[in-house]
Amino acid sequence: MRKRTKTSKKREKKKILKKRKRKSKKQKKKKSYFVEEKRRKKEKKRVRRKTKRKKEEKKEITLILLKPPENPIISPRPENDWETWQTFNPGVILLEDKIHFLYRAIGNDGISRLGYACSSDGFKIEERLSEPVYEHSLVNNFSFNYFSFASGGSIGGCEDPRLTRVNNEDTIYMIYTACDQELRLALTSIKVRDFLNRKWRWKKPVFISPPGQIHKNWMIFPEKIKGYYAILHSLNPKISVNYFENLEFDGKTYINSCYMRQPQGSHWKWEGMIRGVGAVPLRVKDGWLIFYHAEDRLDPGKYKAGAMVLDFQDPSKILYYSPKPILEPSQDYENNGFKPGIVYISGAVIKGESLLIYYGGADSYVCVAWANLDEFLAQMKRSIKPKLKRKVLKKRKIKK
Repeated sequence: MRKRTKTSKKREKKKILKKRKRKSKKQKKKKSYFVEEKRRKKEKKRVRRKTKRKKEEKKEITLILLKPPENPIISPRPENDWETWQTFNPGVILLEDKIHFLYRAIGNDGISRLGYACSSDGFKIEERLSEPVYEHSLVNNFSFNYFSFASGGSIGGCEDPRLTRVNNEDTIYMIYTACDQELRLALTSIKVRDFLNRKWRWKKPVFISPPGQIHKNWMIFPEKIKGYYAILHSLNPKISVNYFENLEFDGKTYINSCYMRQPQGSHWKWEGMIRGVGAVPLRVKDGWLIFYHAEDRLDPGKYKAGAMVLDFQDPSKILYYSPKPILEPSQDYENNGFKPGIVYISGAVIKGESLLIYYGGADSYVCVAWANLDEFLAQMKRSIKPKLKRKVLKKRKIKK
């Protein structure tokens, strides 16, 4: 046999190395293909999950409040002259496990008054009085107020009451919009026992907003904050709350409030024009739940409602909020009336596990919407984007 030369050995080695390189290249290609395929599948799954979550969130937010078939629960009565045209925007309060309503009513004379109704379950009205229970004394009975007419259809009187009982005291406070020669906020009160006994002994009202200014949608917190009575009077350009040792206004002390319609701040998302706070704040497990009115950027001219949760001790601080409207005008009774396309929340209570919201539909009817409170808050919380803190890793010095 011939002995292999050095050159032939080198050739064989080169061939073996080439084969090995080819094999490694093929293996690398296979590996990279499978890795890339795996990465693609992961990415597809992630995108699918994200789109599914977005669809679910969208569905949940639009269905967050239910409108029962009983709506509207209060409508105008032709037999009563003072409430033949419109019945809407109720102030509500929960007393002795019943929900009591003071609703705004307009009749043949165009004057806005307050009527009374009562419900045990929050959906069906069991008692409704045939006479008004509160009237605002007009300085000039024949003066036409354009702002009053534009805001609800009356030529004067009292609008949009908000009822508050602070810390279970023996007094119910009522803030309302007084309409005569101008539009101002007025404060009155009544004893709880008189209210429950239908004895309408209201305290003489006093103005709490300055003369010559137009303000609406003010309300008192149902608990003292840091030992003081608190009045929420503006949401925009900032959430404004004033604190008082008592609510005995002398008619010369006013709350100076700044209000802007155009959104100011990063927390406004869908809102094109801010209108104001809705119902009296409700205490929930995280803070104060409030509702507000606004016009959608993409759907101007219609009132929609949003929700926020404010800090207990500092209500000017927003903890979380709904990224989309929680209530929109979608039913006939919200789109056919004196003002079509209006849902105006003015009262809300927590009864058992349910959140009951009361609002004016089309400035003509009293309506109710409801949800499970825990589910409602959980859906709102989903809008929170957690801020991730970046950890700075410090290099440790190695001791020699």
